[in-house]
Amino acid sequence: MPDDRIALFAYGTLQQPNVQMATFNRLLEGPADALSGYTLTPLIIADEYVVRTSGLSVHTAARHTGNPADMVPGTLYSITPAELEAADSYEVKEMMRVEVTLASGAPAFVYVRKA
Repeated sequence: MPDDRIALFAYGTLQQPNVQMATFNRLLEGPADALSGYTLTPLIIADEYVVRTSGLSVHTAARHTGNPADMVPGTLYSITPAELEAADSYEVKEMMRVEVTLASGAPAFVYVRKA
């Protein structure tokens, strides 16, 4: 990955083409990967912009379990610092960005549910 690029793992609406176009003004491509030690839980979205953009009022949010057998599948993207800021703006207040090591061994940022 070039020095100015950032690894972002997405498992939910950030994988949707409509959300990518609204957030990054482009479609993202990347390899499949997985986040271990997390499970998906439903998250009701109150932010009208996020509901309108994603088309969904309930999203899935990764919740830390610590169990390495728990896996959340998704996609690893290479984005710019400005695109990471755009992703931060898109995510709702119940989520936080953390740095993780994916199942492939790649380090990446991911948005997970706040504890």
